[in-house]
Amino acid sequence: MSGFLNSSIGRKVAMALSAFFLMFFLLQHFAINILSVFSPELFNEVSHFMGTNPLIQFALQPVLIFGVVFHFVMGFVLEIRNRKANGVKYAQNNGAANSTWMSRNMIWSGVAILAFIILHFIDFWFPEINTKFINGDWSGTMEGVEGYRYYEELVHKFVSPIRVGAYVIAFVFLALHLLHGFTSAFQSMGGTAGRKKTLQTIGKAYSILIPLGFIFIALYHFFNH
Repeated sequence: MSGFLNSSIGRKVAMALSAFFLMFFLLQHFAINILSVFSPELFNEVSHFMGTNPLIQFALQPVLIFGVVFHFVMGFVLEIRNRKANGVKYAQNNGAANSTWMSRNMIWSGVAILAFIILHFIDFWFPEINTKFINGDWSGTMEGVEGYRYYEELVHKFVSPIRVGAYVIAFVFLALHLLHGFTSAFQSMGGTAGRKKTLQTIGKAYSILIPLGFIFIALYHFFNH
């Protein structure tokens, strides 16, 4: 495995595979969160299932955490190696002549997304871990709240305009990151031959609609709390 990651092709393939995994998770995450707009009850039911299912909690969740960490670490490794190979700082080369703004600034959009993930963990994941694994409460309920607590917790996070603004900005950066990363992942796997334009169209739709959907969720709860 270490030999595979030491090669340029190996690192790009590993980066692409982790990108595919995270894009699938992002789609699944959006599918659950959008339920909070149309059916709070169903959102609560699905969230409780995801939050208490042993397979998800003890098998898939650790894989997800590893995937996130691996993707960002590998991204920084590739960026550092690219800079060393060029002999100059990435931002100082004349890449504008044959590359897009998104491709030249993936590292910065990645840093912004990483900062958002940390905020998201502080808002939702850390409290959930504390409730279930530290306090031992797997009921999914909250005192004074009828039914499960997940919808109430989500709505509470979108009361602050500062937090909502941070979420909106983060998803704009995510869209920019995906606009290059989606097609780049397929290209690294050799999947663009003869279908690059089709993949670019699908990639643009995914890269714009999914982050826009998350922005809609945040704004909806902010204006309707």
